Amino acid sequence: MVLGVLVAAFVAAGLTALTGSRPLASLGLPDPGALTTYGLPVVRTVTEISAVLTAGALLLSAFLVAPERTGYLSVSGYRALRAASYSAGGWTVGALLMVPLTVADSLGRPVTDVLGFGRLAAIVPRLEVATAWTITSVFAVLVFAGCRVVLTWASSAVLLAIAVVGLLPVAATGHSAAGGSHDLATDSLMVHVVAAALWVGGLVAVLSLAGRRAEAAENLPTAITRFSALALVCWLVMAVSGVVNALVRVPLGDVFTSYYGALLLAKTGALLVLGGFGYLQRRRAVAEAVSGRRGALLRLGAAEVLVMLGTVGLAVALSRGAPPARGEASPSRTEVVVGYDLNGPPTVARLLLDWRYELIFGTAALVAAGLYLAGVRRLSRRGDRWPVGRTAAWSAGCLAMLLATSSGIGRYAPAMFSMHMAQHMMLSMLVPILLVLGAPVTLALRTLPSGGRDGPPGPREWLLSALHSRLARWLTHPLVVLPLFVGSYYVLYFSGLFAAALPSHPAHLLMLAHFLVSGFLFFWPAIGVDPSPRRLPPVARLALVFASVPFHAFFGVALMSSREVIGNEYYAGLALPWVPDLLADQRLGGGLAWATGEVPLLIVVIALVAQWSRIDERSARRADRRADLDGDAELTAYNAMLRQMADGTDPSGGHARRPEAGGDGPSELATGRHRRDEP
Repeated sequence: MVLGVLVAAFVAAGLTALTGSRPLASLGLPDPGALTTYGLPVVRTVTEISAVLTAGALLLSAFLVAPERTGYLSVSGYRALRAASYSAGGWTVGALLMVPLTVADSLGRPVTDVLGFGRLAAIVPRLEVATAWTITSVFAVLVFAGCRVVLTWASSAVLLAIAVVGLLPVAATGHSAAGGSHDLATDSLMVHVVAAALWVGGLVAVLSLAGRRAEAAENLPTAITRFSALALVCWLVMAVSGVVNALVRVPLGDVFTSYYGALLLAKTGALLVLGGFGYLQRRRAVAEAVSGRRGALLRLGAAEVLVMLGTVGLAVALSRGAPPARGEASPSRTEVVVGYDLNGPPTVARLLLDWRYELIFGTAALVAAGLYLAGVRRLSRRGDRWPVGRTAAWSAGCLAMLLATSSGIGRYAPAMFSMHMAQHMMLSMLVPILLVLGAPVTLALRTLPSGGRDGPPGPREWLLSALHSRLARWLTHPLVVLPLFVGSYYVLYFSGLFAAALPSHPAHLLMLAHFLVSGFLFFWPAIGVDPSPRRLPPVARLALVFASVPFHAFFGVALMSSREVIGNEYYAGLALPWVPDLLADQRLGGGLAWATGEVPLLIVVIALVAQWSRIDERSARRADRRADLDGDAELTAYNAMLRQMADGTDPSGGHARRPEAGGDGPSELATGRHRRDEP
């Protein structure tokens, strides 16, 4: 590891020194000095390696080694968690150092001139990259503190999620966040960074486990088998996302003629070499390591880690260089702000046919549909039946997600408030309802592999643990999901958050994720057929749904009656010729929010009535089976009690008052619909 870090730092600083690459030099900014010019790539390299090691160690403690049956970490998991705390400490220090270095590089001033809390506090909010490093340091501190106090594998899984999210702020800035097609460039780079962190960090963590003989004998077979499957997925994701990012940023002809293209080719070659190492690992080292022979794994893994860390340094040097100019005409205002041009007003044909594939959510929709169909196929192969209606609902939900994010609706959503609101309603109202009706949790519990009684916990046990967790119970509480689902509308649009998030593509992705998650959490306990952490009776489910109706309707009315344009500066800056009246477009969006809320409500009511009917049918069948077993003893005793009451004899031994003539007394009940003399 020490050798790998030195190699990575040497590659990053050496390439910077040889080429003098500095993206901001083309803007005419002065040289900030050698300390910033060469110190920044070195510090960034060490910081990114620390972040990668943190993610890998947390991956090992959470999913690659088995915890104790009590839920606490095993010895190997605890070692990995402590290692993650050390690397998270380095990640924190490095991210904090990157803030003044980034400010100095951006201003072209020596780093000593920008030090001081007051100066940094005034400058950092105006610099996107410096702000990203500040946010990253907050995530790193949270991971560091958590690694020092938690002891359960579930908590380490939460820390892994926080660490992965902490990788994204910096990945969403830089070259990928500027220029044309920056939406595709940003999405591909974020996916690329996450896959690389899990792959590189996971390999280092597995090798550290293999280096401890006593622990390796017990935990290495499970860890290496699971990581081998993950590594293959990460390599494929890195390859695809890397190609997409390169094609977006560099013209194909400049790949072989520019310095930036040469670095891309070098990084591509390193990725192919790593793929060869992975192939050798799967063919030889994995099987030997599972059987107890660790030599080949350690030898190949050490060489692989050196190449990986050298590639990290190469990536840092790549980030210091500026992509070559495309030689095209100046991009339009819409292309600069949104990332692409719009071909005209949103007609029906354009909304249906003018697609722009959303890399993250579009891929998520396709992968979710494929995994679901694979699960249904596994059930059918072993002779189990799965309702066709659930498959149709899930497939329709995935299709609706794809349409909302990648069709013309998703294409126009960042540029028009009305189209954004249509996308919002689809993702928060229609898609979650269809996905919940597909019963994905039930399907997963029936198809995911289980660790068995004596084996390490597998994916099925992980899912059950998540369902039974306190966090899941809290998130599905009616007093939590209702404000989260409906209240977030008011907070987002009427507090200024939406206007502040409009220029940022990562903020746009965060909004889409919030719409999906909040809608799923609301409709899961309301109409879901899956096992829920908090089961609600049918009446409570119906009450929860109807409680959201007035808030949703009032939100649409508030948008239609508002006289202030939300995000006026952003939309006015786009100056779309077919949107001359921004307030009218906003009122159209409010009308869509008000009107489209009725259709999902109708679907929900129909689903609840159908579920309620099935519950009554199941209760009736259980009662009939119980009556067949005991000869309908309960009804016989009830009729005997009514006859005694009709005869004036109290079943408890006393005397009962006879009813008046013509009254509704027990004698009439005994001869009415409650009497069942025939089987």
